[in-house]
Amino acid sequence: MTSNIVEIDNLSFGYKGRLLHKNINMVFPRGKVVAIMGGSGSGKTTLLRLIGGQIKPTKGQVRIGDKVVHEQDRDGIYQLRRTMGMLFQHGALFTDLSVYDNVAFPMRELTDLPESMIRDLVLMKLNAVGLRGAHQLMPAELSGGMARRVALARAVALDPNIIMYDEPFAGLDPISMGVICDLIRSLNDALGATSIIVSHDVKETFLIADYVYFVADGEVAAEGTPHDLMQSTLPFVHQFVHGEKDGPVPFHYPALNYQDELLKRT
Repeated sequence: MTSNIVEIDNLSFGYKGRLLHKNINMVFPRGKVVAIMGGSGSGKTTLLRLIGGQIKPTKGQVRIGDKVVHEQDRDGIYQLRRTMGMLFQHGALFTDLSVYDNVAFPMRELTDLPESMIRDLVLMKLNAVGLRGAHQLMPAELSGGMARRVALARAVALDPNIIMYDEPFAGLDPISMGVICDLIRSLNDALGATSIIVSHDVKETFLIADYVYFVADGEVAAEGTPHDLMQSTLPFVHQFVHGEKDGPVPFHYPALNYQDELLKRT
């Protein structure tokens, strides 16, 4: 039995003839936290959508266990998704449901558990993220960090084998960021799950990731442990990791020579 719960094999994907990904290969082992990093617009979130079966690859495949995702019918996709949890950007809580009902939602929709057992499980998940006492609050009453923690409790409500995080640190203050970092790592280890983090926050991601893939120009530009990538001399990786303005990723969008354009007459 393979130790990789998710495998991306020679995958290419594009919209209307424009390739966004070209021959991507990645593996996500059981029990590990693996990050996909890269600049804005590099297709990181699209890879999560391919894993979840929302879109189909142009070439290649995504495998979860022994199943090829894009070959599954509707029922097969739903079965695969039952093994996944998803933390969306900015939480994406249901604004008209309380904290309690947000976490209970997947349990009520996807299981036949009695309400008494759902109550115990909801309070257990909220306790794990430190918000059991906030279960009666509405999303509008939560801070950004609290909302992200509730969304995390909902993402792990059904004890998934795969947990996907789309920019989990975006917009958080330093304290909330530290809390979310610790929760991602501790929940992954407690559940024995595989966590896939899409992020461009280097410091926080490198603290908790076991392995990192850097995506640039539609390809895996580099990969390795956080320690290895911190020492990398590859220009793109060095620029990204150290937040340098000058490097392979230009500051200016391609344009005509500035002087020529100023002097240009229409």
